[in-house]
Amino acid sequence: MIAARISLAFLTAALCCAAAPETIVKDGVRFFVWKAKAEDVRIVWKDPGGKQLRDFPATKAYLEGKGEKPLMLMNGGIFEPGGVPSGVMVQEGKQLLPLNLSDGKGNFFLKPNGVFLISEKGARVMVAGKYPPKGEKILYAVQSGPMLLEDGKTHPAFNAGSKSRLLRNGVGVAKDGTVIFAISDGKSDKWPNLHGFADLFRSLGCENALFLDGDISQMRFGENLGKQSNQFGSVIAVVEEVKSAE
Repeated sequence: MIAARISLAFLTAALCCAAAPETIVKDGVRFFVWKAKAEDVRIVWKDPGGKQLRDFPATKAYLEGKGEKPLMLMNGGIFEPGGVPSGVMVQEGKQLLPLNLSDGKGNFFLKPNGVFLISEKGARVMVAGKYPPKGEKILYAVQSGPMLLEDGKTHPAFNAGSKSRLLRNGVGVAKDGTVIFAISDGKSDKWPNLHGFADLFRSLGCENALFLDGDISQMRFGENLGKQSNQFGSVIAVVEEVKSAE
């Protein structure tokens, strides 16, 4: 009985440790990195009644109402005033907003921009002009910009010596299909420029990666999931894998 309790304690500790981001320091910048399987990722904007969720507590309640347990929440792509995502938005297989290929000012319109998507074939980040992939049913998608990496190459507009160093978050997909979320630590002594942020995803095995947003960005996990957050457009969640009863 004692041995069983000890084993259970170690198992519980291991599970707790697994539900937390990895801390990586690259070029003096501290990042939080969360790795997930594509089937555990959700991208949400509205509830079934059409109400925008906007923040982490509302998103957590929405997912729990669906019988899913969120492990991590992070803001999705860039959005317009009122919390409307700036580009394509697909939630649970339904396209709620169309692809946006127009020109404009700001990070979203720094071409090429891109789309992070989950399909029945897995996850990917792709240039917006190539979306949607042929022959795939899209389950979730959000558009943002600019692309950090395209086929392993850093966005041509990025400058390694740029002094524009801000809080940033983004997403990439590794060659094995693992989804990689990263956000710079707001308490880090140094913040990344976009060139350095792209290098982070390359070092993590991503050939394609997408910038999501800047100084309002947040990542929550553990006991902080339900705490009040900034207001966003879309929210990306990693949920606990549902195991069927034997």
